[in-house]
Amino acid sequence: MNDIIQTIAVYAIPVIFAITLHEAAHGYIARLFGDPTAYQAGRISLNPARHIDPVGTLLVPVAILLASKLLGSPGMLFGWAKPVPVDFGRLRRPKQDMLWVALAGPAANLLMAILWAFSLRLFLESGLQESFWFEMAVAGVNVNLVLMALNLLPIPPLDGGRILFSLLPNRLAWQYSKIEPYGLVIVVILLVTDVLWLLMRPVLALGTTIVQWFL
Repeated sequence: MNDIIQTIAVYAIPVIFAITLHEAAHGYIARLFGDPTAYQAGRISLNPARHIDPVGTLLVPVAILLASKLLGSPGMLFGWAKPVPVDFGRLRRPKQDMLWVALAGPAANLLMAILWAFSLRLFLESGLQESFWFEMAVAGVNVNLVLMALNLLPIPPLDGGRILFSLLPNRLAWQYSKIEPYGLVIVVILLVTDVLWLLMRPVLALGTTIVQWFL
């Protein structure tokens, strides 16, 4: 039981900030490109309380951590925050600017992974490899890289799906968008069949390489 409590404590701050700042980044970039919807809703904030979804940000990640600990096998940490409201029609160039709004979330995760890597470097130089804070920094790097890779999958409504929609020719983009109602079902199927990891592996490898530059 103590191991489970410690695991939850190690991952709590990295998971909350990885998920909530991801959403805040979407709102911030949307405002820069002309859509103030998230700003008007008070969602461009570093306060996690404004973004936490009780189920997606707390219950689901904790359940996955508990299950992986009890079963003795690693589970892919999965979760979500309350989606930041973005009215793509209010962007100055809706289809083109959608790319930057969508990319903002994964970019925020990469930045957070780098910041956690800086913390790792400080702990290593201070001889604190066995500390609770070192474990939290490792968790911070891993959580953010996984969320970045997951969200970059080209499956709407994930960010990668929005990015691909923005890049495709108009007619093809609208046809592609028709799979969005089934997007989360597709992700779950990929998850339970272990295909999701294979699809994420190239982005995870790239993210890991970038983070290692700062260690």
